[in-house]
Amino acid sequence: MQKKMLIIVGVILVLFVALYFVIDYKNNQAINNSENPYGTKNLDQATIDQLDDPNYGNQIMPEELDEKVETGDAVTVYFYSPTCVYCQNTTPYLVPLTEELGVDMKKLNLLEFPEEARKYGVESTPTVVHIDDGEVVASILGQRDEDEYTAFFNEFVLD
Repeated sequence: MQKKMLIIVGVILVLFVALYFVIDYKNNQAINNSENPYGTKNLDQATIDQLDDPNYGNQIMPEELDEKVETGDAVTVYFYSPTCVYCQNTTPYLVPLTEELGVDMKKLNLLEFPEEARKYGVESTPTVVHIDDGEVVASILGQRDEDEYTAFFNEFVLD
């Protein structure tokens, strides 16, 4: 009876180890076979799952954003988290809207770079912030409808 129990525990342990390696291999393949703007393989699973999603392209890294702010360039940034339900609901209509309006909206993943939220006054996700001359000019917080985003872009981003 004790031998059978040891065999069962051993088989379960081998299955868990095999599952770990299969998931690790799958994640490495996803990172290597996609556009990975993060420059690292140490990413949260939710970020890995979004690497090939065209709605999450046009990423801006913190260093690049800091540089734009320091030089006074105008930049519009969508601060989001891949695990945020409101972001998951907003992104599918916000990104096509910005493309339709001609807004170059950069995206910054706060799951990977949480310290960036404080720097730009982001209290929760999703938040769109427009920065010009090194200052936050305007922001729109939370899940909104297309009309509210359109009004925001027309007032603060588009000339």
